[in-house]
Amino acid sequence: MLQRGFAKGFRRYVTVTAELSADHEEIASSVRSLCNKFPGSYWREKDKSRQYPSEFVQELTNSGYLSLLIPELYGGSGLGIQEACVVMEEIHRSGCNGGSAHAQMYTMNTILKHGNSAQKEFYLPKIASGELRLQAFGVSEPNSGTDTTSLETTAKMDLNGDYVINGTKLWTSRAEHSDLMLLLAKTSSSGRKTSWLSTFLVDMKQAKGCMEIKPIETMINHSTCQVFFDGLKVPKEALIGKEGEGFKYILSSMNAERILIASECIGDGKFFIDKATKYANERTVFSRPIGQNQGIQFPLAKAYANIRAAELMVKTAAALYIADKPCAAEANMAKLLASEASWQAGEACMNTFGGFAFASEYDIERKWRETRLYQIAPISSNLILTHLSEKVLGLPRSF
Repeated sequence: MLQRGFAKGFRRYVTVTAELSADHEEIASSVRSLCNKFPGSYWREKDKSRQYPSEFVQELTNSGYLSLLIPELYGGSGLGIQEACVVMEEIHRSGCNGGSAHAQMYTMNTILKHGNSAQKEFYLPKIASGELRLQAFGVSEPNSGTDTTSLETTAKMDLNGDYVINGTKLWTSRAEHSDLMLLLAKTSSSGRKTSWLSTFLVDMKQAKGCMEIKPIETMINHSTCQVFFDGLKVPKEALIGKEGEGFKYILSSMNAERILIASECIGDGKFFIDKATKYANERTVFSRPIGQNQGIQFPLAKAYANIRAAELMVKTAAALYIADKPCAAEANMAKLLASEASWQAGEACMNTFGGFAFASEYDIERKWRETRLYQIAPISSNLILTHLSEKVLGLPRSF
């Protein structure tokens, strides 16, 4: 019932409880009740028409789940990433999709840790109440991808001390449905590349005429976009923290992002296993339930074991994060293992249902498409393996 997590020379130890605490179970139960208002038919219609699930996001906002990480002082719940993981896992286990809203949780880290008092006092109460929506995360670009230090979008200070932004961001999901964007841009070209970048909180409502948003059609309903900046002026007060520290700030947010998305994958995996085991017990072929066949049993049992193992890594990463200890390796391993385990569970579920898995009314093919994304985004499994090889195992840098 207790699991110890280790990383890089077995230097760090955290104690992880495998089961939910009473408080976390209460959160999970409350999220389940909310998700019951949004059955598969709701998500199938949104998927078919490629519409943003505004009603679902508004319900999450009204219930306080999207302000969970905001301190009570600013109108939030004042809870931590472990509670956020419970919320995102349960959303996905219930058949819903948290990708429409999860950025507000993981981008919050940058404001909470590095924003100044004025920024917190102005923005956080409005975000907590739902008056402002923080959903857009402007990092990836057409020519840089996950090579963050090579991005080309610039923010140059003008004579008045404000910044003028020019460039393009790619895969900026929910940009059409957000009031604020956390943006990473180049403010210098001297010194180390990691000191070239700065982070800004951009008011998208004030960017008309200087910002164009172009939706990207994808195999899933993820509301992702390409965003073009042409002479967008933002006040110097939009700078988060210190100029040249943006890369460091974003790395911390990315650890939170990996952990929360891994939690979503755990929820997806449990959704698939719940569906498949129920069906395998009920579906009768040749006068016996198909779950009696080892060809059905073993893939589901293996998928279950892998989901539970990945779940422990997610809990380990979250525990390190909440203790303010280094957790890049654990956060990346959590995302790697959970995304692959959820896909394996999806495959086992598809094979259990057979042809019925392709019928949209069962919601399996939709969730199967959705969970496949996370082996690629926000970072691919291969890049995680590269990170572990070089940064954890000390192997030579690959080319």
